[in-house]
Amino acid sequence: MLKDKIAVITGGGRGLGRVIALACAREGADLVLASRSVEALQETRAEVESFGRKALVVPTDIRHEDSVRTPAEWEETFAVNVTGAYLCCRAFLPSMIERRSGSILFISSMTGKRPLFGRTPYAAGKLALVGLARTLAWETGPYGIRVNVISPGPIEGERVERVIRNQAQAEGISEDEARRRFTSSSPLGRLVPPGDIADAVVFLASDKAASITGEDLNVSAGTVMY
Repeated sequence: MLKDKIAVITGGGRGLGRVIALACAREGADLVLASRSVEALQETRAEVESFGRKALVVPTDIRHEDSVRTPAEWEETFAVNVTGAYLCCRAFLPSMIERRSGSILFISSMTGKRPLFGRTPYAAGKLALVGLARTLAWETGPYGIRVNVISPGPIEGERVERVIRNQAQAEGISEDEARRRFTSSSPLGRLVPPGDIADAVVFLASDKAASITGEDLNVSAGTVMY
């Protein structure tokens, strides 16, 4: 689906970013891998190359304009969730406009639409990505560029498992019961496998999604439906 395309993956050294990078490589894309951890990026690059694809490692802190050579003054509280996305767009859009093609994908979160107590900056930042994406979709559409958002629900992995363990200990219940309660807001009654999000990325980045732009796709096992 991504043969002869180049995918730039921020946060490609670990976690969801790594899963997305490998999914793109399996579908035929060559990669530019950006993250603060060079060691983690090198590990991802080795896996990418095992699929016969090329991978360029670029140590980058997308929160700071010096790393992507673009001017911006955003509030520090949005540095990770909004500023990085904004600066990366400023860095890559000129070449996309020149080529009159490209696909930009932001990873948001259902937390922006179904807020959690005590997560105000995170929720605001993630929802800001939706506004950024939809505005860019209007502004860059005439140049053949598509901009979309994926909003995952709780993702399978150590971070969520730690939350479940802590909840079980705090409430004096079993981890199985804590997991059942944690997933009860999902009609499917489960967490989201990272691979499901990677599959959505591959689809939206591919030519099969050529008519899709300005969309916010929930991949939340039904936890959020708007």
